[in-house]
Amino acid sequence: MSKKLLDQAANSIEFVQKLFFEISYLIKEVEGLLGQEDEKFIIGRPSGYHVTNRTSSGLEPLNVDIWLPKTFTVFFCREEDTTTKKGQTITPFASGLKILILDIALSNKQGIKPRIAAGCLWDIKSKRKDHTKFEYLMWEFAYNRHKIFANLPKINYEDSYMECQGEFVVKNLFDINDSESVVKKLVEPMLKIYRAK
Repeated sequence: MSKKLLDQAANSIEFVQKLFFEISYLIKEVEGLLGQEDEKFIIGRPSGYHVTNRTSSGLEPLNVDIWLPKTFTVFFCREEDTTTKKGQTITPFASGLKILILDIALSNKQGIKPRIAAGCLWDIKSKRKDHTKFEYLMWEFAYNRHKIFANLPKINYEDSYMECQGEFVVKNLFDINDSESVVKKLVEPMLKIYRAK
């Protein structure tokens, strides 16, 4: 293997790691800002403190395509709407439940440019009796995202697992490059939608 190819591989991996670190810092900054609001939002933890995404380790070509995560979703809710147990949140489907969603897509087969969608879901209903908390539905944002986010900035989604309404602001991911843009382009619009519903 040539040194040039070794350098390119090392640089590619380093770049992706830096990009993922920047995404984690962005999410944590949003988390910190939302935690300071009167509603005292906290980040949802479906199975710990992490993003929801879809990855694979399968060798079939379709599975190889998702070895590297390209999308990341987190949710936030009022502290009073959830409880935490063993590092996980439990957010039941109470009447009037509203959820803030931050969704990042680096790329997909539809050829979207790196974008971030920030918004609110409401009228959230589970269609499965055993799905009693919102955390059970987070997998939908990894596996059915092309349907859920098909008509952004609005969401009117229903399948055999859930239904919900939503509204989002959609920005170029790389336009969110400082604290002021996080506040003005993500947090303030999310809160405006949340408080209007």
